[in-house]
Parts: sequence; C-alpha cells; structure tokens
Amino acid sequence: MEILSKVHWKNLVSWAQDKPEVVVLSADLTSSVEVDNFRDTYPDRFFSLGIAEQNMMSFAAGMAREGLRPFIHTFAVFIYRRAYDQISMSIAYSNLPVRMFGFLPGITTPGGASHQAIEDISIMRSLPNMTVLETGDATDVESVLDVADGVDGPVYIRMLRGEIPRLFNSSDRMRLNSARVLARGRDITLLSSGICTEEAMRVTPLLQERGVSLTHLHVTTLKPFTDPEVRSALESAGKGIITMENHSSIGGLGSATAELMAEMGIGKKLTKIAIPDLFLHGASRPYLMKEYGLDAMSLVKKVESILGETFDISEQDLQAVRIQAVHSLAKAEAL
Repeated sequence: MEILSKVHWKNLVSWAQDKPEVVVLSADLTSSVEVDNFRDTYPDRFFSLGIAEQNMMSFAAGMAREGLRPFIHTFAVFIYRRAYDQISMSIAYSNLPVRMFGFLPGITTPGGASHQAIEDISIMRSLPNMTVLETGDATDVESVLDVADGVDGPVYIRMLRGEIPRLFNSSDRMRLNSARVLARGRDITLLSSGICTEEAMRVTPLLQERGVSLTHLHVTTLKPFTDPEVRSALESAGKGIITMENHSSIGGLGSATAELMAEMGIGKKLTKIAIPDLFLHGASRPYLMKEYGLDAMSLVKKVESILGETFDISEQDLQAVRIQAVHSLAKAEAL
C-alpha cells in the first residue's frame, strides 16, 4: 500500500493555480490543516480569521456573495459545533458556494471529546441545501476539490491529513453521489466510508476466500444519498446489510442507509458498525478503533453473526495495522 504525506498541502496549491476566485480561510490552525503552503504561495488569497469560527463563516458568506469561492479550513468540531447558526443562516439558507473542510473527523485525533467530531454528519446532513462528502484515501483527498467546487451550494467535507494511504488508483477519482464498487456478491452488502474502508479492505479478501459472497461499496457522498449503485446493492443483499463508519451510530451512514431501506421497502437486517452513543476518551486511532469496535476484526465478528458461521480469521491473518506517529511533521493525529 502506498502511503503519501500531506497530500492536501501539495494538491491545493497546484489545483488552485488557475482559479483566482478561490480563496482560503483559516481559523488559526493554518499548518495543522495543511494550508500554510497555499498561504505562502498565494498570500493575497489567504485570510487568517483567528480563533473566531463564527465570524469566519459570515466572512466567507460575504465573499461568496461577491463572486469569490471561499474554502474554509479548520478542525471539524470548530465548524459545526461553534458556528452552526452562522452556517445555517448565512451560508445554507442562501445556498452560497462555501466549501468547509473539517479536519480530524471522528477518532482520527487523540484529543478526546472536545476535538472528536463524532456527530458532524448527522448535524450537517440535516441542513437544507448542504452537501456532505467524506474522504477515505489520498485519491479522495486529491479529487474532492473538483467534486466540492462543482456543487452549486455549500459543501461540508470530512477531510484527512498527514500520512494517508492510496487505496484507489489515482485515475479512479471521487464522483458526486457515486460510490466506488470494490466487490460484488450476493450474501452481504457492506457500505463503508472514510477511514473504515481501509479496515474493511483488510477483511474482504479473507472472507471471500472462505466463501462469503460480498458486495462492498466505498461511500464518499453522505448527502445526497440517492446513488443508484447503493440502491441496487441494498436490494441485492441476500442475508444482510452492514454499514461501517467513523461516526456516531446515530445520524450518519448507517442512519442514511436505514432511511433509504425504509423508503425502498427493503426488509432486511441492517447491522451498524459505528461509534456507540457516547463521548469517547483520548487515545491513538488504532486503539480507539479496536476499543469501540470500528476495526477489521469487528467486521469479521459481525459477518460471522449474520451468517451463523465461524471463519477462523485472527488478527495475524489480517494485514498489519498501520501505526502512525502521533507527533510527526505530517501531524497525522496530533493537534
């Protein structure tokens, strides 16, 4: 697996070179959200608003009204928790093209409850006019700029930083409301998003070797959630459906899937692998994924439960967990 460092740091500068209307806003976390390279390259198009996220949202709304294309960068929790009213009334209500990049989603930070965005999809998905995207690998991070910039209205993006794997070929770019089909089968349909897709990809070949016929989709658009490929995969699941996400079990991918299943009249068992309905403590990403049941072995156990079989898959059978340095120059997890 190819591991890339500071993908957004490099990509944003080249992507924005011929787009003078694109401006970047930061809330005193410039290097932590990988826009210091943009600041140094295009100083006239970079605005540091300080630790004032509410003002930053209103500022961005005003810029959008004047024909600019604001790209907001900060930690996810500081977008939807601190500035929700400004997002709702200044940006979403007017359907303005403001793109909000929320870093450190879910358990990708050791910062504990104050920094872990575990309910952001639920909140942002409920806002009228809002599009919600999530990145899961380096290819997603590289291509999400085009996807977000092509939306006629506000966009919220769950963004990855630091050291990121390339799970998908660089030519297999993210597309709006279009999941990547990673495997096709008839027993179980698995929908995964964000960092959970990497965990799922560690398991699916082993399950297939043991005779499990499985459809696996990597979901990058959480709203709208009308992808025909997703609908087809839900209909074709013979024995059950699993969703796997780095978000609360309430309001995220699992809930969106349940809503769609109900609308379509699909009466099959849905199993949600997600963060339980509680606040988490601070720790490393691998520890938290194991502690709260978001890792590859958790998926193995859910599949065994649905099919009523034991597949004798151990931790040693799975590909090694990537251990990232918390305090590295890439700031993989550090604040």
